[in-house]
Amino acid sequence: MKQQYRKFFLAIVISIVYLACAGIVLAQKEEPVFIKVPLAYPSGLPGLGTSIKYLAEKAPIISDGSVNFKIYEPGKLIPAFEMLGAVDKQVVEACYGVSGYWSGKVGNGLNFFTAVPFGPEAAEYLAWIYNGNGLKLWQEIYDSKGFNVKVFPCGIMSPESSGWYTKEIKSVADYKGLPIRFFGLGGQVLTKLGASVQQIPGGEIFGALEKGVIEGSEFSMPAIDTKLGFYKVAKFNYFPGWHQQATYLELLINKDVWNSLNPKQQMVIEELCKSATLSNLAYCESIQAPVMKENVASHGVKNIKWSDEMLDTFESAWMEVVKEESVKDPMFKKIWDDLAAFRAEYKTWSDYGFLPRK
Repeated sequence: MKQQYRKFFLAIVISIVYLACAGIVLAQKEEPVFIKVPLAYPSGLPGLGTSIKYLAEKAPIISDGSVNFKIYEPGKLIPAFEMLGAVDKQVVEACYGVSGYWSGKVGNGLNFFTAVPFGPEAAEYLAWIYNGNGLKLWQEIYDSKGFNVKVFPCGIMSPESSGWYTKEIKSVADYKGLPIRFFGLGGQVLTKLGASVQQIPGGEIFGALEKGVIEGSEFSMPAIDTKLGFYKVAKFNYFPGWHQQATYLELLINKDVWNSLNPKQQMVIEELCKSATLSNLAYCESIQAPVMKENVASHGVKNIKWSDEMLDTFESAWMEVVKEESVKDPMFKKIWDDLAAFRAEYKTWSDYGFLPRK
């Protein structure tokens, strides 16, 4: 009997050892992935580069080395405006920037996934993307144009200022013929008001202001604009950023690369992008006020709030843009209608749930 127990015990031990070894072999078979990610913005810019650095630093730790991102500063691997095509063709596995950069190739509706004039603030924007139809439509617009990419929100930022100007803007008439750099849908609004809107890369804005090529520019939040030195050549900083109350950053991954990942690797990327989004917003919210105060105290900047009359003018022009674009572009209309319906529903909550601003 004892001999039988010994044999039985030995069989159990052998089985445990075998299963443990099999587990080691299976773990070894999980090939680590190395994803190259060119950036549209320098990784050192607060808010714009923060999320992707977060992702690159934490992915190998959380995945036990299974998921790795290698980031490349702007222009080091792929020019910023060529990144979508490079990911689509799998020249690189992924890229990081804002969807509005590709709106000329994909459609103007793509701008809704960067920022919306008079649009949702961060909390409402997050609600639409993750719990409304926002993320589904974000992917759909890429799919509708045949781009072989998988999109992930990967960072959301605080409101921008609505521009740095070399002279005061006292009325809408001051926009007539004004040479200005302004991004996306907000740029279309100012075009309608008579401004000469130009698209200038972020790294070239300071030089254009300094040389008088433009007399005003928006780019991002005060903390970023100040880092780029705009206060040295433009002393009038206007608020609020009616054109970008919140700004999404995106990670695009080639679909074939994405589909080659196992479920664990995919979950690491998805959940880290969500985590990076939350972390980025908290960081952005914490750094604006000290910079604004320093601009006034040390750099002679005037922080100016738009009058209600000017904000009404911007909003009226924006609604004209919406009507015109909705007629021209069915996908633009589809996204706008969905967002508008979500916001109408959300308004019940926002009207009752939040304290009035004083």
